[in-house]
Amino acid sequence: MERIGVSGAALIDIDGVLTVDWQPLPGAVAAMERLRAAGLPLALVTNTTSRTRARVAAKLAGAGFPIGEDDILTAPSVTAAYLREHYPGARCALLNSGDVREDLAGVTLVDVGEGARGDVDVVVVGGAGDAFSYAALNAAFRHLQRGARLIAMHRNLYWRTSEGFDLDTGAFLPGLERAARVEAEVTGKPAEAFYATALAHLGAVASETLMVGDDIETDVLAAQRFGITGVLVRTGKYLPETHRSATGTPDHVLDSFADLPALLGH
Repeated sequence: MERIGVSGAALIDIDGVLTVDWQPLPGAVAAMERLRAAGLPLALVTNTTSRTRARVAAKLAGAGFPIGEDDILTAPSVTAAYLREHYPGARCALLNSGDVREDLAGVTLVDVGEGARGDVDVVVVGGAGDAFSYAALNAAFRHLQRGARLIAMHRNLYWRTSEGFDLDTGAFLPGLERAARVEAEVTGKPAEAFYATALAHLGAVASETLMVGDDIETDVLAAQRFGITGVLVRTGKYLPETHRSATGTPDHVLDSFADLPALLGH
């Protein structure tokens, strides 16, 4: 395997790269231990919206990964920073499956089905799941009709579980946009703001950083457009057909995260 000279930092997706259903993929823990021993600065960057940063860190640490809360950057935490900067003081109706309010500090939240007529400024859409009922989606639609802005934590179409693929937000978001005649502002991957935040978190520069992911478009090619070296792994949601039909070519392709230390020469 040809080694590469990335010496600055690594951004690493979690679901499908390190774990599936929070169970470590073969060799992932050992590979992370090797990167830690080599002193490579890294951050785990995820569009996961079902758990807070603290819960993600605890889950990974319990599975054996040498990871702490400060190593985690989630779509909800980036969304909170975006809302505080661009919509300070706004009343935000949250549609999300999972409780991530702890990571939305400084944001005024109401459930999407709550709120008197016209008192919601922003509809915030997180990860799909049981919370995405007709009633909840229709309530979000009505807020948008009354002039609320639409913020989406991501546009992921699906994710892999132990039982197969499950639908995610990207399967519902276009319908809301089209029905309400609005366009969502996306804050998680693949938004450039997400990668900029991740680099700032590490104090790294794009040209000396790599991104490891199982989603060729959202993780890898988006990072490459930002000047980051892209590494695609053939685990998680990876499918040969999506690889072949992608809009670009990854800088590197690995069978799994377990191969990353060898690629970096660690």
